[in-house]
Formats: sequence, structure tokens, C-alpha cells
Amino acid sequence: MFDATTILAYRGKNRAVIGGDGQVTFGNSVLKGNATKIRTLYNGKILAGFAGSTADAFNLFDMFEDFLEAKKGDLLKSVIAFSKAWRKDKVLRRLEAMMIVLNNEHIFILTGNGDVVEPEDGEIASIGSGGNFAISAARALKKHTQMDEEDLVRQSLSIAADLCIYTNHNIKTLILEGEKK
Repeated sequence: MFDATTILAYRGKNRAVIGGDGQVTFGNSVLKGNATKIRTLYNGKILAGFAGSTADAFNLFDMFEDFLEAKKGDLLKSVIAFSKAWRKDKVLRRLEAMMIVLNNEHIFILTGNGDVVEPEDGEIASIGSGGNFAISAARALKKHTQMDEEDLVRQSLSIAADLCIYTNHNIKTLILEGEKK
């Protein structure tokens, strides 16, 4: 992990949700507090979040969306093809960057090393400097409350923001409606 941001995704029973904070830092300075690090892809059918350089994020999102188009929205085939291309590209593989992508069927963490990781529980994933705080909070809230998916993501990111100096409380979320398949 690196000092970048916090992204948390939850593929719940009724909805898939991704959230991220808005802080952009450069060294020990806050450059911006309201950045958007999450987006919808493939006509709103895929959610994605990014931790790393902002300029790199736009390139990687666009590149991943090209793979989604080529694979007709098949997330599993797209992440495998994307990770191979990311790893083979000499410039891209040097990025200290990670992505989370999900829909109502799958959730994956992607890295420049070519890693494609599907969380063991298949439901919750996090990346970024506050990722461990956010995922710990999400697992506890899931186990001990009846929060809906969006509230769980927002509260977990808020807890991470209380603990991680690279994460702020300017939290944004995106939602995909529909039950797991």
C-alpha cells in the first residue's frame, strides 16, 4: 500500500457499492480535498475505484473500459486481459497504482504487477493507505449491524478517515442496483 487514498467496495445482497474519499496529497501537503476517485464504466454496469496518481487513473480507467468493450462487459474476461496488458506495458507496470472493479457478480483488486485478486469472501475489498482501516470497519459493521450497503461503505470510510492522515471525510459513493447472481 502507499500513501494515496482509500477506496472501499462492497458487493452486498441487494446492491454493489464503491466509495472513496476526496483527498489528494503531495508529500505531506493536501493539494485537494474533493477529488473523485471512483466512476462507473461500461454504460453504468461496472463500478471502479483507483488509488495512485490521478493522471494515471484516467489512463487506466480508459484502458480498462476498452477491454470491457472488447469483452462485451464480461468483467472476469476483462480483468484478466487488462492485467496481462498492464503487466506487459513497461511504463504502466511501474505505476504505484491499484484498482477495484466490481459488478453484482464479481469484485476484483487489480495491480500493476498483474495481480487479479478476488477477495476470499467475494464481497468486500479495499485499497489505498486507509484500506485496512476501512475493510476492518466494514467487516465489523457487516457482522454486527443491519446497515444497507451504501451506509456500510460510508461509515467504514468515515472510520478510516478518522485514523488515516491520507484519507478525508469527503466521501463519495456509486451504486449498482440488483441482487447477486
